[in-house]
Amino acid sequence: MTAYESSGDPGAGARPAPCAEPGGYDAVVLAGGAARRLGGADKPGLRVGGRALLDRVLTACAGARATVVVAEPRPTVRPVTWAREDPPGGGPLAALAAGLRHTTSEHVVVVSADLPFLGGPVVVRLLSALADGAADGVLLTDADGRDQPLVAAYRASALRRELAALARGHGGPAGLPLRRLTGALRLTRVPDAVASFDCDTWDDIATARARIREHGHVLDEWISAAKDELGIDLDVDTGVLLDLARDAAHSVARPAAPLTTFLVGYAVGRAQGGPEAVAEAARKAADLALRWAEEAAETRPDAAKPDAAGPADAEPTATKPADAGPDAAESRPGPAPDAAPDPRPDA
Repeated sequence: MTAYESSGDPGAGARPAPCAEPGGYDAVVLAGGAARRLGGADKPGLRVGGRALLDRVLTACAGARATVVVAEPRPTVRPVTWAREDPPGGGPLAALAAGLRHTTSEHVVVVSADLPFLGGPVVVRLLSALADGAADGVLLTDADGRDQPLVAAYRASALRRELAALARGHGGPAGLPLRRLTGALRLTRVPDAVASFDCDTWDDIATARARIREHGHVLDEWISAAKDELGIDLDVDTGVLLDLARDAAHSVARPAAPLTTFLVGYAVGRAQGGPEAVAEAARKAADLALRWAEEAAETRPDAAKPDAAGPADAEPTATKPADAGPDAAESRPGPAPDAAPDPRPDA
């Protein structure tokens, strides 16, 4: 279990990680642990925010040229290459060696499959720090300052060098702790209490599920989950769509908000447009909603007509004097049409 602090949100973000170096990067995801503290549950398949933990990690690493998952094959949200450590259950170091054999990039992101708050921006940050420095790897540290070597980016050449040394000295990586490898590497550390949070216990799962429903996170989490479920990679400015929904609800009618945003999405999909097309379609629909509201204001019964004189320059209304003659009585108000007649004899 990794300590979690709810303040700050450095690990948030559902955007897939773009390639942070000219040659791209590969990702190795370790997903074959025994999950003893979860009673042997299928930890990679446990859901947080409606998505399996493994799928959440795969989304964070969506910018990888190749993604290798070390575990028994299962359905996943993105295509991956499957690998298995030899022997199965040989530990994280053996799993890393098995996954690394299927990679070709010099930069490799290595993560476990139980990181609910790992986001694309964190992956980019690790890769950028690795590319800009001379270290063999860049890893996150948790809230207590402890190294998290399974939330890291490494130089593949350094990993292969140390794995070969371990093979010569110990016959192979099976059963060896991961620190036997990382202890020989030059590492740069980046503190991130959120992205390094991993789920080892049921309490950790409950904490993760509660956090994504907090006010500051629930919308991004829902959009990310919906995009994965629908197979949508398009990354749009949700603020633009929320503004459109607000304008449609206020200017037209409340049900117009979801219907209008649907129509915008449908139009963009038919045109096979990208984020810019979404923004343009939303602008057009928002302008229409504002015009609708302006027309409604102009046609209200109490609204001034465009050519009507205002109170300051209105002409006084002509009235007949009291002695103007018989016709004057016609202008005096009489009883209301539905008023009862006066029952008095002399009425």
